[in-house]
Amino acid sequence: MILILRLVLLAICARGLPGAPAPPRAAKTDTSAARRWLKSMTLSQKAAQLVVVPFYGDLPGATSREYQKLARLVRETRVGGLVLINRVRNRVLKRAEPYALAAFLNRMQRLARIPLLVAGDFERGASMRVESTTLFPHAMAFTAARDLEATRYAGELTARESRALGFHWVLCPVADVNNNPGNPVINMRSYGENPEDVSAHVRAFIQGARSWPRTRVLTTAKHFPGHGDTAVDSHLNLAAIAAGRARLESVELAPFRAAIAEGVDSIMTAHIGVPALDRPEIPATLSAPVLTGLLRKEMGFQGLIVTDALEMGGIAQGFGPAEAAVRALEAGADVLLMPSDPDTAIRGVVEAVRKGRLTEKRIAESVARILAAKQRVGLNRARLVDVEAIADAIDTPDAAARAQQVADRAVTLVRNERAQIPVRAGDGAGFLILTENRYSIQGQALAEEIARRARDAKVITLDPLLSEAAVEDALGALAGCPHLVVLAFTQANAYRDGTVLPAGYPKRLESLIAGGRPVALVSLGNPYLIRSFPGVAAYLATYSPVVPAEIAAIKALFGQIAIGGRLPVTIPGIAKYGEGISVPAR
Repeated sequence: MILILRLVLLAICARGLPGAPAPPRAAKTDTSAARRWLKSMTLSQKAAQLVVVPFYGDLPGATSREYQKLARLVRETRVGGLVLINRVRNRVLKRAEPYALAAFLNRMQRLARIPLLVAGDFERGASMRVESTTLFPHAMAFTAARDLEATRYAGELTARESRALGFHWVLCPVADVNNNPGNPVINMRSYGENPEDVSAHVRAFIQGARSWPRTRVLTTAKHFPGHGDTAVDSHLNLAAIAAGRARLESVELAPFRAAIAEGVDSIMTAHIGVPALDRPEIPATLSAPVLTGLLRKEMGFQGLIVTDALEMGGIAQGFGPAEAAVRALEAGADVLLMPSDPDTAIRGVVEAVRKGRLTEKRIAESVARILAAKQRVGLNRARLVDVEAIADAIDTPDAAARAQQVADRAVTLVRNERAQIPVRAGDGAGFLILTENRYSIQGQALAEEIARRARDAKVITLDPLLSEAAVEDALGALAGCPHLVVLAFTQANAYRDGTVLPAGYPKRLESLIAGGRPVALVSLGNPYLIRSFPGVAAYLATYSPVVPAEIAAIKALFGQIAIGGRLPVTIPGIAKYGEGISVPAR
């Protein structure tokens, strides 16, 4: 058995693909630590190594129940890893403070007998989950900016900031081709609707992440076999992709093939039914034809297969934590991400081995891949964060400038009747900012940037919790403005059940458009927003709600930067892929 496991480890670590930068020689061949770790494990501990459990940005204190639960899972149960997730507290998304985060991870690593693989869902860099890190816009902005080098840089910087904070595994890039305008969960997280665009940017991100010379991170292409052409939020229910095998091959699978050719370390599954590959009620995450038949055998992927979060509705509504874990392993997954009950999932895997449903050899193969990955990122040599070095690695002025440059170049002018854009200071324009949450900082940068350019401009900010009377009073201040600019925050609509703007906004915006004054609409996020409001005189897309996108929007509105972005998606009935109106800086 030990000889078999040694051969598996050597095959995993020695794999190499044409065109992919080779990892250091020692990382390809040295599996001594992985073999030593594997020999020390019981069956239950092997099953636990397959499990990655969440921790949250509002980091728990050592006396809290949450901390004690995590400490037990790490020290006694010996789970294989942790993943950072944001949690909403008082309606505010709580991101982790970097120094407290590093201290927390050091405590967890000291508790672990075998080093923990720490993952982060860093689709727009570490800033997605951690404060005081570089604020990159969403993936779609990079394609709108037509800047592959910027994507490479984002990969490199994500690796640098991740490792400085104690993360070894970034759960990105997104390889989904967003060719469905009604997709409620992928949207601007994707590089666009064109498989060639998406493939090129996926490869560029992986190249950049691998180029960070000091330490490496594991990269992840997601969500296999492609979540872009779905209209159901898999956080809530099982989504499905109805495309036939030929279309899957030419569109959805192309970016994943590119990622594999580039040497991506892991691929994350999608909780979607794929009738062309398996029964429609079986999520790809639990499908042997998808994971073993297609991904392993046909596409030749030998890295880590990680499930999307098993607590999501696309899985949890149909399967309990034990059954979901066992089925995922039967299908070919290696890592069980965020089962709703980790202890039950682990017991279920052990029981499945004892009953003959799974073999211990099958479990050992996945554990071998995980341990090889841990050794590959150097966890056998060092597992603790150097807290003093964090300040030199995160949110540097150069990185912030590069992120702002991408946001500036991404701004896309889709419609501009009567030359509404750019606006001029002093021309009487009124600005209406529609935020998604009363307690967030959304809109603060917009208001500040407008004030810098037009001190007397009328700027009104609304939030979804305002009363009807308060809204009427606020809008009354804009009554004398000859034309309006509406700036709407509209993120990918996970958990929103398909609505594009919070309740109450659509009716208000439609009323303003019908009122006779020209309305320019700026989307800070979802580029398809104009489909819901086709009567606007002008439309500007930024593809992201982050602060650099707010700044870029105002710079573009006032003519301080050239507008040259191009649509990475088609907006049905409005504009075609690749279109965009060029406006020089004034």
